[in-house]
Amino acid sequence: MEAEATVSSIPAAEPAGVAESVASAVTMPPVDLGPVHVATPVVLSPMAGVTNWPFRVLCEEYGPDGLYVAEMITARALVARNPKALRLCRFAPSEKIRSLQLYGVSPSIVEMAARIVVDEHMADHVDLNFGCPVPKVTRRGGGSALPWKTELFREIIRRVVKVCAPENIPVTAKIRVGIDHEHETFLEAGRIAQEEGCAAVTLHARTTAEYYGGHSDWSRIGELVDELDIPVFGNGDIWSAEDALAMVRQTSCAGVAIGRGCQGRPWLFADLKNAFAGSPERVNPTLGEVGQVMMRHATLLTEFYDGDETMAVHDLRKHVAWYLKGFPVGGSTRRAFMECENLEDVRRRIDELDPSIPFPEAAEGKPRGRVRYAKKVHLPYGWLDSQELTEEQRRDVISADPLDASY
Repeated sequence: MEAEATVSSIPAAEPAGVAESVASAVTMPPVDLGPVHVATPVVLSPMAGVTNWPFRVLCEEYGPDGLYVAEMITARALVARNPKALRLCRFAPSEKIRSLQLYGVSPSIVEMAARIVVDEHMADHVDLNFGCPVPKVTRRGGGSALPWKTELFREIIRRVVKVCAPENIPVTAKIRVGIDHEHETFLEAGRIAQEEGCAAVTLHARTTAEYYGGHSDWSRIGELVDELDIPVFGNGDIWSAEDALAMVRQTSCAGVAIGRGCQGRPWLFADLKNAFAGSPERVNPTLGEVGQVMMRHATLLTEFYDGDETMAVHDLRKHVAWYLKGFPVGGSTRRAFMECENLEDVRRRIDELDPSIPFPEAAEGKPRGRVRYAKKVHLPYGWLDSQELTEEQRRDVISADPLDASY
């Protein structure tokens, strides 16, 4: 049996607005999701356009034996055998646990997608996305808008669990606090997920309306922990290992899920591994070391795209901006990376960097990626009038399933 990972009282640089951490040990026992043993309950959250297998491999090489989840797969696209969807379902041979996230609004189509995953042995663990706040998802009633319709939420989970359970594939759910603070859903959604057989729930402690703005309210994670018997993973504003320790201290969550905090910083998982083993050691790479990671990332992406270097380096562009954040390299250098068309171009630009420049302290533990508020929540017409689907909504949102299968 794995030993518990215990963190001694390490001084934590806690996020603004978060209470002082209790000066006591933080204990993170392993979490078992059915037959899936997660030795250190640290999760790489699925992020569209980010967590394909090259990035997951980088994170897992640095980090503990946790869960490194593939980016969201649209159920409709998987059922349609869309080539991009099938590419996103690939896993590297080195990945210890194959975690895949599905998204959809039609129970029958999500069930069919789950059946494909099971029959074709695509994954060891299935996560269901009920947390995405982007308008193109919520305006169809999907993502973080869907738990408001409780019976629809329940039916999707029930169907997927029924498909996965005979093969011992655990199902989990990712949710938000609610659509806004007048329409909170997380406690009821958590109870439904537990009743229908989910092995765990991850809560991003913001509403849809809050999008990625401000600071997530970790107290809501604690509320859900108190409400449920299954493990709750906390998500939102973990920019450093110290933030992760602070979240566990404050909420008693079973594990932490890392999203934007690791963008351009896969070594954050090394910090988390050390922190939850009681070590104060942290990774602060020089610009030269960051360049080596960038080059390895580009090489893995080329393999992901079946040798197409142009697609690989174009995919790398967004990561370059994150990798270089805070480093004094100048706009011309950043633009030069945006003009790369093959691996040799990337290698040449990396060789031009000053490898001795230390990691910028000003960038450590700071927000990354999207931080803006949504201007408004986009929902189907009349969505908030009732938590039950009307016949018109069932026809438009469920039966027609207008989600784009072409990505």
